[in-house]
Amino acid sequence: MQDLTTGSLTRHLLKTTSFMLVTMVFQTLYFLVDLYWVGRLGKEAVAAVGIAGNLMFISLAISQMLGVGTTTLVSHAVGRQDRPRALEIFNQSLVLSAVIGVLFFVLAMTLRPHYATVLSADTATAARASEYMLWFIPALSLQYVIVAMTGALRATGNFKPGMVVQVWTVILNMVLTPILIFGWMTGRPLGVAGAAIATLVAVIVSGVWLVFYFLPTTSYLKFKRDRWRPQPHIWTEMVKVGLPAGGEFALMAINLFVVYIVARPFGAAAQAGFGIGLRIVQAGFMPIVALGAAVAPVAGQNFGARKADRVRQTFTSGAFMAAIGMMMFQAICALAPARLVGFFSNDPRVIAEGAEYLRIVSWNFAPNGVILVASSMFQAMGNTMPSLLSSSVRLALFAVPAVMLSGMTGFELRWIWYLAVLAMIVQFAASLLFLRREFRVRLAFETVTAGA
Repeated sequence: MQDLTTGSLTRHLLKTTSFMLVTMVFQTLYFLVDLYWVGRLGKEAVAAVGIAGNLMFISLAISQMLGVGTTTLVSHAVGRQDRPRALEIFNQSLVLSAVIGVLFFVLAMTLRPHYATVLSADTATAARASEYMLWFIPALSLQYVIVAMTGALRATGNFKPGMVVQVWTVILNMVLTPILIFGWMTGRPLGVAGAAIATLVAVIVSGVWLVFYFLPTTSYLKFKRDRWRPQPHIWTEMVKVGLPAGGEFALMAINLFVVYIVARPFGAAAQAGFGIGLRIVQAGFMPIVALGAAVAPVAGQNFGARKADRVRQTFTSGAFMAAIGMMMFQAICALAPARLVGFFSNDPRVIAEGAEYLRIVSWNFAPNGVILVASSMFQAMGNTMPSLLSSSVRLALFAVPAVMLSGMTGFELRWIWYLAVLAMIVQFAASLLFLRREFRVRLAFETVTAGA
């Protein structure tokens, strides 16, 4: 366990972000390598994986709920030096994540064929998407317990285990992907399903490996079977904190659903171009996701220790780093979008569609980076509802007008990319206003302590 309530905040953020960044870099490599090999199978395969990626956002919404609830409550307990409470929350998060994983698996597998058909531009893409999800859904279902374990470790300031496990299992995934897709050494090419099977194998190895970090007698957090009996009041606490944060990812999934529906008449090439562009954006945002993962426990421990100034300073440092990093990424996407997309596809229309998407939405990057840091601050203070509200504003400004515009004569996809930029700027302003209010209300204990 690492105490984050003393010492340089910038140093804490850089140190914890560096661990997460290594993880995110390898995760980024996985995204890009996976996309590279799938791209060799044609635009239908790329579009199919993109459609399955929308399902991943639905799963991420649930994972975010579990991860945020676990990290926030455990970090508060650690800040108060209340280990029994931390142990109770950790073990209950495991039980809750296992239950949700089973429910997700049953529901997703049942709806898989219909989901693929509704979002795909043609039958070939739908068949590839359904084939991919047959193996991808089990991988997503197993992720929930992993999220609970890594979230709890981050809350204690221990970022290294998640980094080590993630790096090596991502390497495993990258090695297995082309072998299974093209049948190298096996003589049995599995096509797009091979990419999903590689992910499933990596997830299984990751989960088993993480278990061993909780077994030593010196571990701050441990498995306690006598605490696995469901505790509804703890589940309620976790969901109360985590549900709004998970709702943000659910809104992202709705956004993506709208995009794929609107882009469907433009064919598989348009969907593939968007899918590649989205993967590139996700890859570029990994460092900021890492920063956000560092901000939450640092600010959370200081919030639990009632150190208001350090909570505010955590946001200032994090927001500055996020804005600078995203401006650099924006410059790359604005200046060479076609080259980025062309690395994953040689189809001229796919490249054109993806490049246009990147060039326009790159104006979102800096505001979105600050939004991610603000979201982590809401998590740290135990109230993620403001994040959900700002995301809801963004959805309302994007989804409804996008559907309306798609019915107009001469409609072009770039219209909704410009709309996305406008919606993001409004969300940015709303997030900062909400955060200012939360600082004033939730950090009031500074005044109480001073007057005591």
